[in-house]
Amino acid sequence: MAAIKPKCSIIIRAFNEEEHIGRLLTGIMQQSVQPLEIILVDSGSTDATVAIASRFPVKVVHIRPEDFTFGFSLNSGIAQAESDLIVLASAHVYPVYPDWLEKLLAPFEQEKVALSYGKQRGLPTSDFSENQIFLSWFPDVSTHKQSNPFCNNANAAIRRSLWEQHPYDESLPGLEDLAWAQWAHDQGFDIAYVAEAEIIHVHQQNNKGVYNRYLREAMAFKQIYPHAVFGLREFLRLWISNTLVDLSAAQKSGRLKASWRSILSFRWSQFTGTYQGYRQYGDLTWKLKQAFYYPGNGVNSSAKKSRDVAPIAYTERSMPERQQEDRK
Repeated sequence: MAAIKPKCSIIIRAFNEEEHIGRLLTGIMQQSVQPLEIILVDSGSTDATVAIASRFPVKVVHIRPEDFTFGFSLNSGIAQAESDLIVLASAHVYPVYPDWLEKLLAPFEQEKVALSYGKQRGLPTSDFSENQIFLSWFPDVSTHKQSNPFCNNANAAIRRSLWEQHPYDESLPGLEDLAWAQWAHDQGFDIAYVAEAEIIHVHQQNNKGVYNRYLREAMAFKQIYPHAVFGLREFLRLWISNTLVDLSAAQKSGRLKASWRSILSFRWSQFTGTYQGYRQYGDLTWKLKQAFYYPGNGVNSSAKKSRDVAPIAYTERSMPERQQEDRK
């Protein structure tokens, strides 16, 4: 009897993610969409990442650390996939609801949809400004046909047939998702944002890590858009405006005293990294600039739209903070 084809193949990029991989895989196993194919692309983990993943029905693809780029890692995993729909997830995310995959894949009922991506939120312990970025980039309202190629591969899905025509760019230091979405957009395909396909994204980076992330992404951005510019005046204006919006939102939520230092340092690291990543003068697409850099309205997370679906009940032992305490 022929094996049942998976409804989707989930590609997870990982390097030393023992704190988080178990929770992500637990959430995947509770999804309403089944059967699934799960492929972990490991780039040389030295911790228990692969051992934890082996407790689940996961296919592991190994790549050498020196060969890693985000695009190469994704291409290596997708090449092993069996399904026509490919879901992309970072190893340090986990789904909130059991219909995460169902909602994320629903837009593909329309033939013109090439890519869908879902909502991301942080933990209460995440940097305040990181959570403000999530609120700005990933609103509570879905968009069935997005007017620009903004997306994020920490929580996204694509058609394998289109990937076969155009694999991810392995030369980019980041933003391989934006480059691929720009290609799909240019070919006349649609990009959908699905607010109900929600995940928690655990970013635990110090100021240097934040700086390096935005430096890398700015370098990738200018590679995708060679005439992009981010000058000193814009750096100062955006650092000040984003910082002020964050401070105002923190005050309204009663978190100003606890968060003001991290807000200043996070936004400084973000925009100094961005500023250092740009080297050439030119026009930057306004809609993309808005999506990446410009602050929202300081929306408080307490205004989150409620759903009639019960969230996944993760055990306390799967909490990232608890796992970290266990190793102390």
